[in-house]
Amino acid sequence: MRPCKCKCNVLSALILLVTFLFIASSVHCEDPYRYLTWKVTYGDIYPLGVKQQGILINGQFPGPQIDAVTNDNLIINVYNYLREPFLISWNGLQHRRNSWQDGVYGTNCPIPPGRNLTYAIQVKDQIGSYFYFPSLGMHKAAGAFGGIRIWSRPQIPVPFPSPAGDITILAGDWFKLDHRRLRRLLENGHNLPFPDGLLINGRGWNGNTFTVDQGKTYRFRISNVGLTTSINFRIQGHSLKLVEVEGSHTLQNTYSSLDVHLGQSYSVLVTADQPVKDYYMVVSTRFTRRILTTTSVLHYSYSKTGVSGPVPPGPTLDIASSVYQARTIRWNLTASGPRPNPQGSYHYGLIKPSRTIMLANSAPYINGKQRYAVNGVSYNEPDTPLKLADYFNIPGVFYVGSIPTYPNGGNNAYLQTSVMGANFHELVEIVFQNWEDSVQSWHIDGYSFFVVGYGSGQWTADSRVQYNLRDTVARCTTQVYPRSWTAIYMALDNVGMWNIRSENWGRQYLGQQLYLRVYTPSKSWRDEYPVPKNALLCGRASGRRTRPF
Repeated sequence: MRPCKCKCNVLSALILLVTFLFIASSVHCEDPYRYLTWKVTYGDIYPLGVKQQGILINGQFPGPQIDAVTNDNLIINVYNYLREPFLISWNGLQHRRNSWQDGVYGTNCPIPPGRNLTYAIQVKDQIGSYFYFPSLGMHKAAGAFGGIRIWSRPQIPVPFPSPAGDITILAGDWFKLDHRRLRRLLENGHNLPFPDGLLINGRGWNGNTFTVDQGKTYRFRISNVGLTTSINFRIQGHSLKLVEVEGSHTLQNTYSSLDVHLGQSYSVLVTADQPVKDYYMVVSTRFTRRILTTTSVLHYSYSKTGVSGPVPPGPTLDIASSVYQARTIRWNLTASGPRPNPQGSYHYGLIKPSRTIMLANSAPYINGKQRYAVNGVSYNEPDTPLKLADYFNIPGVFYVGSIPTYPNGGNNAYLQTSVMGANFHELVEIVFQNWEDSVQSWHIDGYSFFVVGYGSGQWTADSRVQYNLRDTVARCTTQVYPRSWTAIYMALDNVGMWNIRSENWGRQYLGQQLYLRVYTPSKSWRDEYPVPKNALLCGRASGRRTRPF
């Protein structure tokens, strides 16, 4: 009988062990939650030495930094203490299966004055550098933007040693006119004026000091949060080693300066390998005849020598050097991504796109006023968010196919609530065609896409021979050079109503945007989450009741 008793004891122990492991895994299976409370208020700011009414978050300009780890759940409760409706959007966060959290008017009702809205965002399978910003009413010209850092999980290797510090740089152009006056200018049919200056982290000339120790390496995350202009970033006497672009680890090329177009974010490593003194950190406008410049100070510990000499000049109107730089930014194919599988389950260059979409920007006058358009259609804001109209089957708000998938070839632009249809799980080729003399910058919410090619003149099918189908980066914002094209591949793996827009905020405000409705007849939570219980309802959706799938 003893052997039987021994076997029974071993079996009981195994059952207890399996039960314990199951309970332990159940306790820890859900990804962590991070809770934030933001109070949005007006406040006095002096970014260019002139008193202005800014928009603050928790009393801060710029707003608080968001730090998260891959797959974290962010619960952000936003209280609106302004006198006008307000929304926050998340430049680069992909909101997997959840366009309800996008924070633009096409998907969300604005937060009324005195009300709040709680965003629930999971940074699913993401790493990298991004930022948030206010999406309504030219609020971006008053502040309420901030940096987002998504760190890799501890078990996922990062392709460079841990830096001695991690520094966020939010740079861009700024206007002394407040956001209301800028908004009136646009609504009266005028373009935005030339900016009054540039800011780095909300301050003008030498307004910030970043302290480093000689011999150590630091990570700088640079985002262009401006309204109208590309910028160039550089540090006097130091090299910039590029390591990440909007969630993609890159080949670690070294640059003396880096072009950052509207809405873009980059990470560079900077080694403090110069003599102990202070150095200029410089941001200047790119592709503008009048050059705006601002500086911060890179201060070596124990330095007793301030910045001196002329501010290092940067590139100005030259397009060729910027195109060359863009083509050298490549994906690091040996680096791990946010998952243990380094590069996902497929390679973009081995799949033939199911269709091609061409989007051409233009600057027409409609009804005697300046507007901006895509494929001859200038986006007209509806009275009800598109996502809500789609969910409740409200007729008359929009119709799919209200914008053509190719430029119409005519000069008769018109106003329309532009919605383009697409099918879940398609791989599409999108060509941004620019016939204007200014650099364009395009962003697609909810997605990363592969920037496969840049070229001059008119895109044709023969242009595909120039594509990089091996190691281009995946990102969420791309530039299009004057009288040129940029081509991207995008896997439509995220159901929802997604904004495609110009990152030039005056152009976006006056119609250079559209929505892509990525559709599946499935009503499974596997494909798309249902409308949140706390969703604000407005327009023709007011008073309706949400329904579960």
